[in-house]
Amino acid sequence: MSQPKQKYPFWLGGAAASMAACCTHPLDVMRVRMQTSTTKTTFSHAVRGVLQQNGVRGLYTGLTASIFRQMTYSVTRLGAYDMMKAMMSDGGKRKLTTGDMVICASTAGALGGLAGNPADIILVRMVADPTKDAAHQYRYRNALQGVYRMVREEGVMSLGRGLAPNTIRAILMNASQLVSYDFFKDAILTADLMSNGMPLHFVSSALAGTVATTICAPADVVKSRVMNMKHGHGGHGPVGLLMESLKHEGPRFLFKGWLPAWIRLTPNTICMFVFLEQLRNAVDMFRSKTA
Repeated sequence: MSQPKQKYPFWLGGAAASMAACCTHPLDVMRVRMQTSTTKTTFSHAVRGVLQQNGVRGLYTGLTASIFRQMTYSVTRLGAYDMMKAMMSDGGKRKLTTGDMVICASTAGALGGLAGNPADIILVRMVADPTKDAAHQYRYRNALQGVYRMVREEGVMSLGRGLAPNTIRAILMNASQLVSYDFFKDAILTADLMSNGMPLHFVSSALAGTVATTICAPADVVKSRVMNMKHGHGGHGPVGLLMESLKHEGPRFLFKGWLPAWIRLTPNTICMFVFLEQLRNAVDMFRSKTA
């Protein structure tokens, strides 16, 4: 990705990611439902289950938590990534190597995972709630009320539940998505198969999404299950949950929800960058008018 010509607001990436999340949230619902299910569940079965329980409205369960997550996780990872690139390149004077980009992306991903962990917990719980019996449902009205209730009922430390797999997943996602996207884009341009434009971005995003989704799948599944645990039932932690799930479901459980995660990641990536460029254009227009 090319260096920006000028600095843009830190929150711009989070705003673009939130807009993209509104478009792809139904697929995120399917992903979490499949990942938290301990029985064999197909994508079509998960969709039918949601529609039968809550109708079309069920596809947008936990939307407030999804937006809350983007305005914490994505604001941090995208904002920090741009800042670190600018620092390492000395304001664009030095061309960054692939290793430099991986360092920037991994560090920004870790910071994003830390910042977005509470919102991630609320998102997983709100989406998985309808699949549970009444006694084990959380019934959060929205994301902020969910955070308030977590702190009140489970303590402040509960906001760090699943932090390790979530941070690992954020690092893997940021690094793998960035490196693979740049690799495929440069390879296609070098081979002169396509010219630089939206079709190239679409193909590169699809290929990068496949790589990133596959690499992140195990950490994503473990993260979702740890966050979905009822308070007081997570004594074994991520490692214990991993071993228990491997014992009863086999290694294939690590890739549950891969299809909706892959389907979601590709359009989400495209939408996010399209929205981000439009927001940057709007900022440029505003600056030119007020200059």
